Amino acid sequence: MSLTAKVLLSPLLVAQVVATRKRLPRLPEPAGPRLGVVGQGRPLRLLVAGDSSAAGVGVAHQADALALRLAQRLAHTVPAQVLWQLRARSGLNTAMTWALLQDEGVEVHNRSADLAVIVTGVNDVVEQVPSHRAVMAREALANWLRNAHGVQHVVFAPLPPVHEFPGLPQPLRWVAGADARRHNRALQDWAATRQDVSRVDMTLPLNPGVMASDGFHPGEPVYRYCAGAIAEHIATRVWPLLHLQRHHEPAT
Repeated sequence: MSLTAKVLLSPLLVAQVVATRKRLPRLPEPAGPRLGVVGQGRPLRLLVAGDSSAAGVGVAHQADALALRLAQRLAHTVPAQVLWQLRARSGLNTAMTWALLQDEGVEVHNRSADLAVIVTGVNDVVEQVPSHRAVMAREALANWLRNAHGVQHVVFAPLPPVHEFPGLPQPLRWVAGADARRHNRALQDWAATRQDVSRVDMTLPLNPGVMASDGFHPGEPVYRYCAGAIAEHIATRVWPLLHLQRHHEPAT
């Protein structure tokens, strides 16, 4: 959308942001394990990191969230023994996700991850981070994962269709959706310039029936869809590029 329209709407948008934050329930991060081992075959160390959607907010248990389901789908699709670890926290934007990983590390079962899946972007939009700065944060994160920790490939999930979030009123929903689409285009253009990063191409089928009770976070059907789409992306585009150990090493 144009800057002029955004400026004209800004008093209303600010009021809607404040009211929406007060109205929406604050959902907890789900219970359940944040690391594990699933499947058999060549070991693949998978790190999932990011914001509340990476953490699984919107469901009650990690079994219905993204990380564990992604590991299970990968183990079946590739196939492989997937050693997975989740490091995520509600409220993080892309730069803050990098800071979290710098603080907590990127090890998966005491060894560096082979593959990272990053789920961020909505909080960049909420905090009005310009799209080019969000891309710069993704680039810094991807370079750090590769150069400092040997992560071979970084997969970025796209931003969801914020313009379809039932928990947001209009015109806030419209404005935030336009910002999210701009961030997605910038992410797609940047990812296309590199071989060691990629953006998943998926279209989330959002409606009130598949969202969490706040109308803002994913529900179980969305997490199930995303796990399948990301696993298919990794199996077809990323797995052939990875150089993994051929012999099984027990998880520690």
